[in-house]
Amino acid sequence: MAITSYRPGLTRAAAVTVTALLVLLAPPAGRAGAAPATLPLGDPGLPETRTTQTLAAGVTLTRIIRGTEPAPPGQIDTTARGPWRVDVLTIDPHTAHGHVRATYGPDLAHTEKTTELVRSARASAGVNASFFTFTASAEYPGDPVGLGLYDGRLLSEPTGDTTEADFLVDAAHGDRARMGRMSWTGSLHNRRTGATLPLTHVNHPPVVPPACTGLPDPTQCSVPGDVVRLTPEFAGTTPVGAGVEVVLDRHGCVVRTRSSRGTHLVPGQTSVQATGVGAAALLHTAGGGCLRTDSALTDEQGRRVPVHPGLSGVTGRYRLTAHGRIVVPAGSGGFFARNPRTIAGTTRDGKVVLVTVDGRMTTSVGTTMDETAAVAHALGLTDAVNLDGGGSTTMSVEGTLVNHPSGPTERSVGDALVFVPGPYRPAGQGS
Repeated sequence: MAITSYRPGLTRAAAVTVTALLVLLAPPAGRAGAAPATLPLGDPGLPETRTTQTLAAGVTLTRIIRGTEPAPPGQIDTTARGPWRVDVLTIDPHTAHGHVRATYGPDLAHTEKTTELVRSARASAGVNASFFTFTASAEYPGDPVGLGLYDGRLLSEPTGDTTEADFLVDAAHGDRARMGRMSWTGSLHNRRTGATLPLTHVNHPPVVPPACTGLPDPTQCSVPGDVVRLTPEFAGTTPVGAGVEVVLDRHGCVVRTRSSRGTHLVPGQTSVQATGVGAAALLHTAGGGCLRTDSALTDEQGRRVPVHPGLSGVTGRYRLTAHGRIVVPAGSGGFFARNPRTIAGTTRDGKVVLVTVDGRMTTSVGTTMDETAAVAHALGLTDAVNLDGGGSTTMSVEGTLVNHPSGPTERSVGDALVFVPGPYRPAGQGS
């Protein structure tokens, strides 16, 4: 099979390509974390090729193609003959001269293509990451549905949904990664009066209860609503609508109060919007004084996760492997059927691995959730999560696509996980 270059004219490192044709009856058993010779997909004995390219010291890109014959269009969801196309980006923090982080576009509320996010971050490579609102919000399509943590700034909170499985990576401490379902609590505290008000969201448009949409005075609403903290990173203007809004300066002191929502924030300002019974509660808590914002991120064991510069976190759906074991739950329906997939995980020796599986095509049929977990395990990912997939599944090297997205064109996404050459420096100190 001919070897295809992923990125013509790579300048960061000379490409070293090794191809092996593997035609084995079954993948050999081995200890957890040791990659079998072939992927456990489809019929035993399918031909499989692996092409590995060195992008930079400690950074490799491996393309795996299993199966050779295109799938009949009507059998993409059921064929045991494939084919499958898998791209594997491996970063060894011990030898790589760079760091992994999450990134988004000019603001969090809108979307950009993964290739653009890789270019703007001056990254060598990257994949799409978090689930985001997409078609659910025409005005704010990039709003993460779950955890969004960027260089130590918590810009979107975990949902609390039991299906959420988050991926955290710490660029300030050698790209150490952790996975699991995170939880969050937040509140406002008036330093003068002691009044406290729980927050429900960070950087998410508040919902106006239907019973309150026609009230001339939003503080008269008597049913639960939202209390949301908004930062300038979210969008150029805060969400417009019924409710109240309090704008705070960099010290948390009230700059202005509005009886409706929607304003422009200048650098250093934040906003708190409230709907439902939260509208009156916010005005009472703010009370013309200064507010302290408390925020706590915790893991599945209830342990506090310190949020500091260099820490990134993105949201996935379902843990694939944990401590070397496959843990994906059983399920049915479209999400569990064969689809394009994006995976983030780590090996036993601390490598960070980002994977895309092309799907919904005769040239690569995609994987079910069970197959996705099996792929992660076979690649030696002792811990792995399933990131946003489907039409979002994208891998880019040097700002150029290396996989084949399932749509007619590359889809814009909410954020990406990228590898950036050079030592980590906190925001404002250069790339």
